[in-house]
Parts: sequence; structure tokens; C-alpha cells
Amino acid sequence: MFKRVLIANRGEIAVRIIRTLREMGIESVVVYSDADATSLHVLRADYAYHLGPSMPEASYLDMERIVAIAKESHSDAIHPGYGFLSENPEFARLCEREGIVFIGPTPGSMQLMGNKVEARNVAKKVGVPVIPGTEHGLTDAEIAYKEAKEIGFPVLLKAQMGGGGKGMRIVRKESEFKSLFNLATNEAKNAFGDGRIYVEKFIENPRHVEIQILADTHGNVIALGERDCSVQRRHQKVIEESPSPFLTEKTRKEMMEAAVALIRESGYTNAGTVEFLVTPEQNFYFLEVNARLQVEHPVTEMRFNIDIVREQILIAMGHRLSLSEKVEPSGHAIEARIYAEDPYNDFYPSPGRINFLLEPGGAGIRVDSGVYQGFTVPVEYDPILSKVIAWGTTREESLLRLKRAIKEYVILGIQTNLPLHQYLLENERFVSGDYDTNILSDLVLSKPKADLPILASIFKNNRSRFKVSEKKPRGSDWKRVTLPKYIEDEPW
Repeated sequence: MFKRVLIANRGEIAVRIIRTLREMGIESVVVYSDADATSLHVLRADYAYHLGPSMPEASYLDMERIVAIAKESHSDAIHPGYGFLSENPEFARLCEREGIVFIGPTPGSMQLMGNKVEARNVAKKVGVPVIPGTEHGLTDAEIAYKEAKEIGFPVLLKAQMGGGGKGMRIVRKESEFKSLFNLATNEAKNAFGDGRIYVEKFIENPRHVEIQILADTHGNVIALGERDCSVQRRHQKVIEESPSPFLTEKTRKEMMEAAVALIRESGYTNAGTVEFLVTPEQNFYFLEVNARLQVEHPVTEMRFNIDIVREQILIAMGHRLSLSEKVEPSGHAIEARIYAEDPYNDFYPSPGRINFLLEPGGAGIRVDSGVYQGFTVPVEYDPILSKVIAWGTTREESLLRLKRAIKEYVILGIQTNLPLHQYLLENERFVSGDYDTNILSDLVLSKPKADLPILASIFKNNRSRFKVSEKKPRGSDWKRVTLPKYIEDEPW
């Protein structure tokens, strides 16, 4: 049994991991940068250690410093959360060399699955369909262009290592290829330290569906259903739900079997996600493996009534899976990611002080949050603030609960994407379940005149304290809710 675990992360995921550790009777150690000195994960943890300056490369990406703190704090293990070092095999190897348990896959399987090209090769070996593409990552634009012509335009450029939409570009015209390839290479190198890019055929109008996997060190592998992650902006997910309103039971079963086969072949252990693209005809193609805990893991937790982080920790301690293949899901779950970004201004990040915060609650609602009233959202990191997860016996019930929760949610002082979620939850195309990865581009990103409902119920019920400005921001025809100055300046 672990006595103490260091969390090599920040924000809502660090807070979420702390909760599980506390329930298991395990002490939590967190690290923080200058910008996060008063963060919620620092306030909640049993122990907190300063890492360094605010920039990620000098703090949350400093492997040597994090491992040194783990040893200094007498931590038995490190949980990397998601992002930062969570898919870095060198970090996992460093932990191994220093005698600290890494709560995640082994360095070898992480290296294999984290490399998109190698993961494709494993998928092909076990008969899982893959999208036509290059056999290895490329850094030469001229060579990559020749490969793209063989594959046929449009093509998708993807970073060989990493994810989250970094180093990814869609190329529809041959004339744009070289410039976009160079952009993708530079972005991948800056984000992951590896500029290699591979080229694959771009599939039009797909669904993005992923299978949640748990695998222990005793050869047991289980697939915990799927999550539909098709609502995305800039290749980053915004809403996830399970089960997918699109998949047939036959396709769902085949995808779970394919995911389990791939995980077994690779020797992968701990939690992971096998991602697929699915065509309108229900043909599915292997996309990649996320060798870590996913942001959207609460969706599966709500449906299966389990704690995936707890399972990760038990697997890392050498336990067999406490779940059986007969574990049954219940109802429908859906998650909305709440970002500090301005939906009126091309989703530009909106850091700053949260002057007032009112989170939703009630039946079937879970909020995983990393902020509090008075906290200043830093500019240096991903703008995710929290996640709202709704569960219902049916999809209709879960959507109604999420819609109600979004209307209850109030964050003042910064811009958030709450109006976008309210809009989507009232949009007929989304509510019907007949959508794909282009839904945000079709409804919002390419149509600035979209009729977003800006006034949430909290505004409607407090009209004496709020006003609506008819002045439209540049590049948009949407109305903007503004606050009287005395409210904005109020310390709450």
C-alpha cells in the first residue's frame, strides 16, 4: 500500500486525484509554480512543494526537479494526471531508475503506444483497420509532400509524439502543403520536443469515438464502453458523452474487441484510451492510443459507477483488476468542459481574476473544478477551469440535467465558454445526436452570426444588476453581456 503519492500536475485533475487518495487513506503531495502558489490543488493537498517559475518548461515539465521532490517528500509513487509529463516515457524511466512507482503504463509500452506510427503498426498486426498514411514520421517537407500526393488530398498532418491537437493541420490544397507542414513541425517540436510529422488520409465528416481501457500486470484487460468526443474546436474536445448516440451495438462490440486486442498485443498496463474515427457508414479506423488518464474519464466513471483513478493506483501497486468483464454500464453520461476563453472572440484565452463563482449541483450532477472565487486564472497554462458531468437514466434526461446545470453555473470576472454550451444544448442538431466532428465549425466557428443565447438564467433573474450591451464586438454579430463597473470592481 502506498503511504504517500506525488501528483505531477495542477488544476482540476490534481484536485480530482487528491480526492481519491484521501478516500484511500493515502497522503497527497503536490507541486506548484509561481503562478499556482494559491491554486486549489495547493490548498487541498497534504503537502505542497514549490517547483519554480511559471513557465511549464521551468516547472511542471522539469522531470529532475519533480523526482527530487518525490524523494525529498518520501513519496512512494507519482501520478502524472494528463498533459505535461503524463505521456513522456523518459519521465517514467527516470521514476523507475529512482525507485519511484509511476502510476501509468510502463516506459516501453508508453513509448510504443505514444508513437503514433508504431501504434499504427501494432494495430495493423492484430487486424484493426487503420487510416492510410505514412509508415514513419517525417521532417522533410519535400518528402512529406510526395507521400501526401500518393495518399491523395485532403490529408491530415499529425505530430508523431503527443496529442491535444498540437502539431496538427488539415491540408486540402497541394499549394498549402509545405507551409502547413512547416507550421506543424515547429508546433510539434515546441510542444513535445519532437518535430516529426506523419501524414494520413483526412476522413470527411467522421465521428471521434474512444474506448476506455484498464489493464493490470496479470494479463487482465477490460474495455469500459465508449465515449463520443466529436464536439471539438481546433481538434480539442469540448463535449463528450457515453454511450454514443450514433454507434450501433454491433459496431460498439467490434470496436471494444479491437481495442482489447491492440492493448494485449502491446503489453500495455494501467488506464488508457484507444481512439477511433468512425465514418457515417459505421466503418471505424484506429486513430491513436492515449497512454494516460483522459480529461473525460468522469463520463465513464458515472456510467459504470467506478473510480478510474483508484483502479490506476491499485494496478500500480500490483493488484488484479477489481472489475470483471461483466461490469454493466447504467444510463447516459455527458460532460461539458468549461474553459476560460472568449466565445465571442474566436475562443481566445481569457485569464484573470474570478470575482464571483457559483457552481451547479443537484441530482445527477458532478463538477470537477480546479478554481475558486478570488482565484486568478494564469495565462501560462491550458485554460480549462472545470468539467460538468451529468448522468441520467436516458440521454434525454442527462441532456436536460446538463442544460440546467450550465444555466446555474456563474463565473464572473473572466470570459468562459458557458454560453457556447448553452447554445449547443438547445441546438436541434446536437440534441438529436446527428452530429460529427464538424459541428462547431458548421454552427459557430465559420458562422459568426450564430444565434447564441447569451442570457443565462442567472442574468435574467438579476436584471437590476446586469445590463445587455447592443454594441457588437469586432468580427461578431453576437450580443455581449456586460457588467456594471461597480460589480466588476467589487471584491466579493
